[in-house]
Formats: sequence, C-alpha cells, structure tokens
Amino acid sequence: MPEMTFSVRWPDGRVVDHYSPSLVVHDHLVAGSTYPVDDFRERAATALGIASERVRARFGFACTSAAATLADIDALAASCPDASTVTVLRLHPPLPQES
Repeated sequence: MPEMTFSVRWPDGRVVDHYSPSLVVHDHLVAGSTYPVDDFRERAATALGIASERVRARFGFACTSAAATLADIDALAASCPDASTVTVLRLHPPLPQES
C-alpha cells in the first residue's frame, strides 16, 4: 500500500509534514490550495479515515499512524485563530499523471 506525506503551512507560518498510509489524500486536498482551517481539518479527517480503513481491510487493524496524524492536525487546528487558513504546499508522492 503506497503511503504519502502532505506538507502544510499553518497560519503561524510553521510548515508541517503530515503522514497518510494511503494516496487517498489526493482525492481530498490539492497542492497549492488554501483552505479555511475547519475545512482542511474535515478534508484531512475524511482522507485519513478512509486511509485507516484501507489498512484495516488489508491487515485487519486500523492505522494508528493515521489516527496520530489526525490528532496532530486537531491540536494544530485548535490553536489557530478564527478565520485562519492553511496552505497545502506539497503532496508526495504525486499521482502518476501529475509527475
């Protein structure tokens, strides 16, 4: 199962690489796009939930790394002021048609 990272610039300027056990994040986030923090959090939660279920289907257990990534995103999102945005800088690896 291919895994990936998605690099995000948070409102405080910090750039964080987040992990996903699946390329499904490509279906929910676009590199170079800016999202309101709440929207980004929801998109990431959806993608990471799907990714974790793919791990469960293949290996018989949910992905704890996906859950940890979402917990990190939740903590960062909770510290952001209202109306803040995050920018998705990079999705790696890119999908084959994007390379």
